[in-house]
Amino acid sequence: MTWNLSGTFYENCSCEAICPCTWSNMQRAATNDDCRAALLFDIESGDVDGVDVAGTSVLMVIQTPPMMLEGNWKAGLVIDDAASDAQVEALGSVFSGALGGPPGALGPLIADFLGVERLPVSITSEGNRHHVVVGDVADYQLTKHVTPEGEQVQLTNIIAHPASATLDVAHADSVAMDVFGISWSGDGRSGFSNGFSWAA
Repeated sequence: MTWNLSGTFYENCSCEAICPCTWSNMQRAATNDDCRAALLFDIESGDVDGVDVAGTSVLMVIQTPPMMLEGNWKAGLVIDDAASDAQVEALGSVFSGALGGPPGALGPLIADFLGVERLPVSITSEGNRHHVVVGDVADYQLTKHVTPEGEQVQLTNIIAHPASATLDVAHADSVAMDVFGISWSGDGRSGFSNGFSWAA
């Protein structure tokens, strides 16, 4: 089965900005007792074995030990309730890791898959600010960091992140998360937002 997805992702995690799990390629521990993260993938184009999934969104939520490479992750998916049943099935197969590609690389780390829910997803953007709302379970704002000349601040050569090897740095404000019983809140949390392109 072949598939491809591309679009924009918006990430927030419970670490203080910037998440050490990311810049160390999972070689450094989270800044708290564990890592709790939400990665919203807004799919602008995509096909999963003939099912067009363009225009859908998927929120992946994880809870991991401070050292992410230790495994024993909890993970769950929330898919935009505007997606059809066929799109939900196709996206669930991709993001669960069953079809390989970048999500498949996370599979060995996940010990407890919490399932799939369907909720409305809203993403609004104004300049360098992005606001993600998923039902009544996730609400976070990201502000992307730019230089005085207006160039995006980036992390590069990231080999352990599923979205991209280059990540646009942001910080998260007004975070309120409680998804599958995985919850966190606060301000000044770690965040990233940029394009992604997957295929397998």
